Amino acid sequence: MKNFAPLAERLRPRTLDEVAGQQHLVGPGKVLRRMIEQQQLHSIIFWGPPGVGKTTLAQIMAQSMNRPFFALSAISAGVKDIREVIELSQKAGNAVVFIDEIHRFNKSQQDSLLGAVEKGEITLIGATTENPSFEVNSALLSRSQVYVLEALQTHDLVKLLSDAITTDIVLKARDITLKETDALLQLSGGDARKLLNLLEITVSNVAEGPVVITNALVQENAQKKVALYDKNGEQHYDIISAFIKSMRGSDPNAALYYLARMVEGGEDPKFIARRLLILASEDIGNANPNALLLATACFQTVTMIGYPECLHALSQTTIYLASSVKSNASYLAWKKASKLVHESGDQPVPLHIRNAPTKLMKDMNYGKDYRYAHDYEGNFADQEFMPEQLKGKKLYEPANNARENEMRAHLKKLWKDKYGY
Repeated sequence: MKNFAPLAERLRPRTLDEVAGQQHLVGPGKVLRRMIEQQQLHSIIFWGPPGVGKTTLAQIMAQSMNRPFFALSAISAGVKDIREVIELSQKAGNAVVFIDEIHRFNKSQQDSLLGAVEKGEITLIGATTENPSFEVNSALLSRSQVYVLEALQTHDLVKLLSDAITTDIVLKARDITLKETDALLQLSGGDARKLLNLLEITVSNVAEGPVVITNALVQENAQKKVALYDKNGEQHYDIISAFIKSMRGSDPNAALYYLARMVEGGEDPKFIARRLLILASEDIGNANPNALLLATACFQTVTMIGYPECLHALSQTTIYLASSVKSNASYLAWKKASKLVHESGDQPVPLHIRNAPTKLMKDMNYGKDYRYAHDYEGNFADQEFMPEQLKGKKLYEPANNARENEMRAHLKKLWKDKYGY
């Protein structure tokens, strides 16, 4: 690699062993490593935040299997470009076609890939920062395996910095000391490519002699005052994060400001509406069940009418969710339930609440002594529903708000001795 190439490109991993993070995919015995070892490759969608190695992994997979590699960016490519790449791939044989930002392809563009994938003429590797369940053609998605790439951890990013200053021929010549790394990590937003580029910019702006990397030096050289919303870069994640946290923090004014930043930047309104849906359930929940109903109606409105008419629904829902009483009790209860299942395994369902559609099952006491709640006073019959080994495990703890206090009072009447409500 020539020295004038960007640092991130000069340091791009060439093997799985050089990849930062993603050990759940590239570690010993993991799925991508097994594919290379077995020389078997199927169509893949890599889903994860920017700068975590989606493009790099695609290149490594193709190179490790000696497969021709063709790449397109969905931001700039059209159907004509796709057809040309497919023709080149067919001539090359056994080729990998990599589509970056595949979620940005419309239906006709994605459909133009489908035939070649179905016939096995190409192996598709797509990369997306958006949930492929929403953004990728279902037919194309059904013929691909989705692998989720995780955000790089701090230790991964710090190691990248250390490796850069000790292995890159250009940086080694500058005698660099990493005194502080907080600014590099924060301004890059977990994006390895941005991290290395920011390091390179900082070093290049020091005229001569040794370079001591400090937070102040990085901030001085970074273009950190970005007014416009960049939906292709870190601003996309910073602004949506600020939007969600403003609503969670019950500040409708800040939430509206960040909504306007996204709208003015051309963000997909369905992307915004989906985040409203998530927040309504995760951060408001049973404290105000109407929040989820309104968020659902907002998503339907956005889907049906789009910009600009849907702006009123987005604004209304943002204000409502930000101004609503908050509770994450349902979210916490789900996390407890999920953890319990993983820890306790497949516990047997109590016989009296098992399904008994056949005589054999009835003879085995399936459903025996089950008490139909509506046959009892208050529509409640005291009986055990948890598996034997999990009796008394309390997962849901109502939060302290009007609606959930009502739920707590009702549950206390029923389950005070068992669950302690």
